[in-house]
Amino acid sequence: MGSIVLKQVTKSFGTTKVIPPLDLEINDGEFVVFVGPSGCGKSTLLRLIAGLEDVSSGVIEIDGQDATSTPPAKRRLAMVFQSYALYPHMSVRRNIAFPLRMAGMDKAEQDRKVEAAAKVLNLTDYLERRPGQLSGGQRQRVAIGRAIVREPEAFLFDEPLSNLDAALRVGMRLEISELHERLKTTMIYVTHDQVEAMTMADKIVVLRAGYIEQVGSPLDLYRSPRNLFVAGFIGSPRMNFIEGAEAKKHGAHTIGIRPEHLTISRTEGMWKGTVGVSEHLGSDTFLHVRIDHGTVTVRTDGEVDLHHGDTVYLTPAQDRLHRFDDKGLAL
Repeated sequence: MGSIVLKQVTKSFGTTKVIPPLDLEINDGEFVVFVGPSGCGKSTLLRLIAGLEDVSSGVIEIDGQDATSTPPAKRRLAMVFQSYALYPHMSVRRNIAFPLRMAGMDKAEQDRKVEAAAKVLNLTDYLERRPGQLSGGQRQRVAIGRAIVREPEAFLFDEPLSNLDAALRVGMRLEISELHERLKTTMIYVTHDQVEAMTMADKIVVLRAGYIEQVGSPLDLYRSPRNLFVAGFIGSPRMNFIEGAEAKKHGAHTIGIRPEHLTISRTEGMWKGTVGVSEHLGSDTFLHVRIDHGTVTVRTDGEVDLHHGDTVYLTPAQDRLHRFDDKGLAL
């Protein structure tokens, strides 16, 4: 079991409150992603759950038991950090086995657990190598293996892919998602990258300045953002926002439309515009089009024959318009 419940949890550093009163429920076996801009409190929240920071007030329950004052080592949680924190003089085998040796486990049982973890993580052929002989992705898998052998109630990942290049990040995203499918263990994952959140999570927790802005599945947040912040943060490229008279026609202070929900034509449409920068990505092209209401991004076919300065007409899908009031709340 790996359920985690936060009840009115707060955290202050001196007079600065970084986590206002916060309630959150994480169910056993869920893959939950904390996402938000830098400084939003997501890593602090993870450290509170891990016990690496003391809560200022409130209660943290793990498997129904109050763990607020329980030392980190006794919470049965395993944390994987942004830095691999491997011992360079030890082999992969000894690095993975390190927490088991510290716990006094006998050598045969250590070997069994290490080899089982190595098989899951495709590290069997690298067990006798040292970290310096591995790629960044392999080193991160070793760090994950060290967490797996502890058989925790939940895994806590603190931006584990930040040090990897773009190709390795994509590969490791898939590997961690596959790992979750195999282990069925609760995972909490911190990232500022909303693409990681969208592709990996069962449930996303969007944070801003310590507050939870919205909790839901990736598609829930994508289709029904609660406010302008969530609408602009979730989705890549971000949602287009239009204010003024055009928004008022729809009974809103601001309207939003995603790039893929705009159709583009050379001859007719609702908004006349001029093509600016084009971003060609192969299967897709993102056109930045200047209209009377500002500049909007349009997602279109990768081989679209439009160029800088061309006149075009855009039409938003009326059933995909998002409406927001003057406080930024969805209508």
